[in-house]
Amino acid sequence: MRRVFIFGAGYSGRAIARVLAHKADSIAGTTRSAERAEALARMGIKPLIYAKGGFTPELTGTLRETTHLILSIAPGENGDAVLAELIRRGRGAMPNLQWICYLSTVGVYGDHNCAEVTEESECQPISARSHRRLETEKAWSRFGSEIAVPVAILRLSGIYGPGRNAIVNLVEGAARRIVKPGQVFNRIHVDDIAGAARHLLDAKAHGTFNVSDDEPSPPQDVVAFAAHLTGVEPPPEIPFEEAKLSPMARSFYSECKRVSNGKLKGRGYSLRYPNYREGLSALWKTGLWRG
Repeated sequence: MRRVFIFGAGYSGRAIARVLAHKADSIAGTTRSAERAEALARMGIKPLIYAKGGFTPELTGTLRETTHLILSIAPGENGDAVLAELIRRGRGAMPNLQWICYLSTVGVYGDHNCAEVTEESECQPISARSHRRLETEKAWSRFGSEIAVPVAILRLSGIYGPGRNAIVNLVEGAARRIVKPGQVFNRIHVDDIAGAARHLLDAKAHGTFNVSDDEPSPPQDVVAFAAHLTGVEPPPEIPFEEAKLSPMARSFYSECKRVSNGKLKGRGYSLRYPNYREGLSALWKTGLWRG
C-alpha cells in the first residue's frame, strides 16, 4: 500500500500529487483555507486544514495510515512546526511510515562565487530563511535516522512552470532584464520536481539531491528568450546598481553558484526540461504558460 501525505499541497506539492495519482492508493494534502481545500478535493487529493497550530483528529488519523511523507512547508523562525509535533507525539504517530521527502532549496549553499556546487559542497547560507532551511534539513535527517526511515532531501533551484514563468511576467509587464555581470541562476520546471520526487520515492532513496536544470544562465537571457517566443520587444537592460529591488530580490543576487544535478542523474533520472529554453518553449506551445 502507498498512502501519501503532503504537508503543504501548494504549487510543487500539487504537481507531485498529479504524477503519483496512478501510483498511490491514496493521497492527502494540507492547505490553510477551505477554498483551497475544495480545489485539492477536485484533484483527487484528500484535503486537510493545517495552519501550524497542531494536528486535528482527522489529520492525526490520516498520518497513522501514511506510508510516504512529503514536506513542502517552509520553516518558521522557531523551526519546523510539523517536525516538532511529530517528535512530541513519538513514533506511534506514524507507525506505517516508509519514506520521507523534504523539499528544500539550493539557497542553503549560499554564495560560491559562481563556482559549481554539488551535494558535498560546503553550505554557507547567507539569508536567515536559508539558515532555517539548512537546520530543518538536518533535523529531518536526524528524525529519519532515529526512527529508521530513509529521508530524501531535495534542494530545489528557482521554480517555474504553468502560471509562474518569464512569459507571464512579460505579458503582465512585470519582467525586467537586470544585468549583473557574471551572475547566473539555475532553474527547475515544476514537472521535473514532481518527476524527481516520484523517481526517488520508487527507489526509497536516502540522502540529499540537487533538483536543478543543466544550464545556469543569466536572468536577463531568460526574459529575452520569453520575448522571442511571444514576438514582443524585450524590456531594456537595467544595470544591477540602478535596479530598485526588494531586500529579498537583492539577496538572491548576492549569491552566485552553478548547481550540479549529477547525483540525481546518476540515480537514473532524466530531466524532462534540461534548460529554460525547452521548458518555456513547451509552456508557450501548449498554452500552459498561463496556468
